[in-house]
Amino acid sequence: MNNALTIALSKGRIFEETLPLLAAADVVPVDDPDTSRKLILDTNQADVKLVIIRAADVPTYVGYGAADLGVAGKDVLLEHGGEGLYEPLDLKIARCRLMVAGPEGRHNGAGRLRIATKYVKSTRRFYADRQEQVEIIKLYGSMELAPLVGLADRIVDVVDTGNTLKANGLQPLEHIADISSRLVVNKASMKMKHARIAAFIARLKAAVAAG
Repeated sequence: MNNALTIALSKGRIFEETLPLLAAADVVPVDDPDTSRKLILDTNQADVKLVIIRAADVPTYVGYGAADLGVAGKDVLLEHGGEGLYEPLDLKIARCRLMVAGPEGRHNGAGRLRIATKYVKSTRRFYADRQEQVEIIKLYGSMELAPLVGLADRIVDVVDTGNTLKANGLQPLEHIADISSRLVVNKASMKMKHARIAAFIARLKAAVAAG
């Protein structure tokens, strides 16, 4: 039986903060994603590969079995829905918050709030739970611009330090969820490669506890 493992990761903060945890599980990339043009990176283990994809695509690759495991932010998983995935471990890295933000006192209460976000499902759930009807405008970047040019009253986005909000005259208004990166596992892979994946998870869990 093929016991090889493919792990889906995204470039940037999540990749950098996952590296020490992978090392604790004896998985060390041979290639540097910042300098290599390869999208499938070799590791010190011949049968363990890292696939480098967009953060938003990690749950899809893992859910469909193109990768056995992956690391994805809880914000991405909330939006994706998590079909076909196990989420066995909070890695407690890349922490931030999913927030409603906007200029203080901008909305005068007339008409529906317009919310700009790429987190459409999470935003819809948040306001539905409060029994508020809002108009959601999907954007892919530069959320802070939307209230400044009158496109939206507020935004929903991940907030780390809050410095970008402050620089653009916005402030956090309401907390939706605490976000961190999670290990996700394809359900079929968990059955077919159970012993190997369980051992990998155990090493990561120990590394998280020690960290």
